[in-house]
Amino acid sequence: MKSFIVFALFVAAAVAVPVENPRDAVIVRQEVDNIGVGGFSFSYETSDGKSAQEQGQLKNVGAENEAIEVRGQYSYTGPDGVVYTVNYVANELGFQPDGAHLPKAPQ
Repeated sequence: MKSFIVFALFVAAAVAVPVENPRDAVIVRQEVDNIGVGGFSFSYETSDGKSAQEQGQLKNVGAENEAIEVRGQYSYTGPDGVVYTVNYVANELGFQPDGAHLPKAPQ
């Protein structure tokens, strides 16, 4: 009987321990500015520390080389506990990320 009580206490303790599931993260802040004309911007932050922001603008409107340029950044905490931040530009030259943890292209 004593072993059953000890077993029941271990089960109760295991069930009572909160387990953090990254899929349970919620948006704690969100801003969007996009009316379909001109540029756009958005930003958000989640309860697990992820964040992002982005702005886009049409360049050379009406010209033959019309293109959209998007600039932004995102941050997250890696499994090692370090916060990683990536800044980026995406335009007619492609996606160009930059972050302290990313390898640099030779000059």
